[in-house]
Amino acid sequence: MEPRVNRKPLWTFAMYLAATLFGLLLSALLVWTSGADVIKAFSALLNGAFGSQKAIIASLAKATPLILTGLATVVAFRAQVWSIGQEGQVYAGAMGAYTGYLLFAGLPPALFVSAIVLCGIIGGAVLGALAAILKDRFDVNEIISTVMMNYLIVFLLSWLIGGGPWTEVSTSVVYQQTGPIGEAAHLPALMGSGKLHLGFAFALVSALVCYVVLEKTPLGYEIRALGYNPVALAYRGTNIGRTIILVMILSGAVAGLAGVSEIFGTAHRLRSDTLFNLGYTGIIIGMIGGLRPLGTVAAGIVFGGLSSGALYMKLLAQVPASLVPAMEGILMLTFLCAGVAARYKIVRVKTDG
Repeated sequence: MEPRVNRKPLWTFAMYLAATLFGLLLSALLVWTSGADVIKAFSALLNGAFGSQKAIIASLAKATPLILTGLATVVAFRAQVWSIGQEGQVYAGAMGAYTGYLLFAGLPPALFVSAIVLCGIIGGAVLGALAAILKDRFDVNEIISTVMMNYLIVFLLSWLIGGGPWTEVSTSVVYQQTGPIGEAAHLPALMGSGKLHLGFAFALVSALVCYVVLEKTPLGYEIRALGYNPVALAYRGTNIGRTIILVMILSGAVAGLAGVSEIFGTAHRLRSDTLFNLGYTGIIIGMIGGLRPLGTVAAGIVFGGLSSGALYMKLLAQVPASLVPAMEGILMLTFLCAGVAARYKIVRVKTDG
């Protein structure tokens, strides 16, 4: 298997179209075997995802953290720094932001929200930088270090909100959580909606920044060269360790912003289940988007729509709740396969004998 040198847009489009049709066919078979009406189920899915202004707003809100964690993946993977730490960086961003919420209470609203967002970005960036330093100084594999950090940061949050200093004191609490976040710290709503908030604007701006950094700056050249040929980059005199640290700081900062977005824009209290699996899903979103910022935004919106429309499938078509994540998994898998087929081709290698 080798990369396609001159990829044609029509071929890429055909691969993703085939993946969509095949994924929908497999999903339809799942729905049919459950006894639900296939046409009614998919109609409810589409209407719930993009069938009205309210549905579109809900889908964009669901897409926001997926876009941000997907962009974090793009930055790291384009440099072939195989960070799996987006999950922990989301949690670190939320924890950093909540720390800022406690420390800077009393500031004017605009400064208060800005300080909270900045603290969240720093939280994710610090965790990313730590993994990069371990790789640069001690040659610790980034896959191992970032996965371990995911566990550590989740356990730390579980203690903080499950009996530690951030725990809400109430007999009615079902989930481990903090108390409600004050309205002054909420991310402002967009389009007059309580669901879509400033976090979506952050996601779009982050995509633009990632594109400019990766494609139009010397650092972006170093990141791309690090992915293609690190030996040549080192021979050129570039400090490889410095580049890896910058990559992980940027990746962690964007992932941390996803944590801020969910806690201060949607949930309005810090709960671990709110953030669960956003980082891991973002890795898939970034891969489906072809490790390109624009593709990641598109993939995030599509799967945000699926997540939003899935509720309508359960309510209106009586599709079993357990089938919805299975359908999402099928579509993710088919899209990943389409991405591989679009970027690579199988080449026969002649062997002696």
